[in-house]
Amino acid sequence: MISDELKAELLDVGLEAARQAGALLRDGRPADLAVAATKTSPIDVVTEMDIAAEKLITGILAERRPEDGLLGEEGADTPGTSGVRWVVDPLDGTVNYLYGLPSWGVSIAAEYGGETVVGVVAAPMRGETYHAVLGGGAWLGTTPLACRPAASLDQALLGTGFAYVQTRRAHQAEVVARIIPLVRDIRRGGSAALDLCDVAAGRLDGYYERGLNPWDLAAGDLIAREAGALTGGRPGEPASGELTLAATPAVFASLQPLLEESGAWHD
Repeated sequence: MISDELKAELLDVGLEAARQAGALLRDGRPADLAVAATKTSPIDVVTEMDIAAEKLITGILAERRPEDGLLGEEGADTPGTSGVRWVVDPLDGTVNYLYGLPSWGVSIAAEYGGETVVGVVAAPMRGETYHAVLGGGAWLGTTPLACRPAASLDQALLGTGFAYVQTRRAHQAEVVARIIPLVRDIRRGGSAALDLCDVAAGRLDGYYERGLNPWDLAAGDLIAREAGALTGGRPGEPASGELTLAATPAVFASLQPLLEESGAWHD
């Protein structure tokens, strides 16, 4: 079992790494920012700033927690020997960042024994940093977070996201077409980490997406859960790349079977 002292230390390290990376991304964005590489498709991009932010974060973690493992979106993958593994998305919402849109963030989670115990999401353009410690609640700065009160599905505001692979996007559009007549409305923010935090902060009643990676959801999933939301994937499964769902308990109970019926976990 992880001690409170270790959780506090991991939170401190995560907050510092997210703060520094967020400042780098906010203040260091070049006016002529361009695509440095692509990932799953020509529209799934990496910029030089993604790479610089991950290098900064990995440097901080190596200095303060040299025995820990690390999994990072831009290629970092080391096993470690301490039982702690950091799961890092240095820039979640890269396309937003590339276009100068404000909805992007830095997502840093710490796992112990395979369980996420600390999550930090910094949103520099909002001036906000979200964090959670397993069993310690979710916070926006010093303000405790709680998901929205119970609402029926037809009164729910949902968030979602779309893949960058065209065949999957087409199917996701079909799923949205089935769901949108049944809810208040649907938003597409462009950052899974911030969408999960928005569920925690009561700005969304629910959020779902297929195709997320561990670094996209690790921190935000913990923050949403600690704020009272339910999170998961397909019925009986945890949140994963197959399907990630976070919502108020009432909306979760209605939305999960609807997503299953709609084949939201399909390509």
